[in-house]
Amino acid sequence: MHESAAEFVAEASDRYGFDPDVMEFPEGTKTAADAADAIGCDVAQIGSSIVLVADGEIVVSVTSGANRVDTDKLAGLVGAESARMANADEVKEATGWSIGGVPPFCHATDLPVYLDETLTTFETVWVASGTPTTVFPIAPDELLEYSGATVADVAE
Repeated sequence: MHESAAEFVAEASDRYGFDPDVMEFPEGTKTAADAADAIGCDVAQIGSSIVLVADGEIVVSVTSGANRVDTDKLAGLVGAESARMANADEVKEATGWSIGGVPPFCHATDLPVYLDETLTTFETVWVASGTPTTVFPIAPDELLEYSGATVADVAE
């Protein structure tokens, strides 16, 4: 297992007593479509952790792979005037993870997390586990519990 994925597994176990079943796909899971193809699931079941900056504050949106995050909606959810995608340095500093591998929880700092309501319609969703080539399955209720997320309409 990749070192970053192993670090995530240890962190999830320590913080939540949760042992994610990490799967590694050497061909990559950088996009939701890549992940869905590798896993063999619907692209809508992929939960991409999108890191944004809303009026200077970092926010995470776990967005269904079938959707694109609407930055205006997200800004409204957090009471900000505007939101933009975070750059690679901002993502790494706030979450402790690199773009493409950001899990929905176990971030380096305490961040507000919003869960795309689309993801709550599935028994299982698939999310990143610290690298662009690793994912794990999780039930939406567990995802909500560990991430402290708020379910919201975040899609364009």
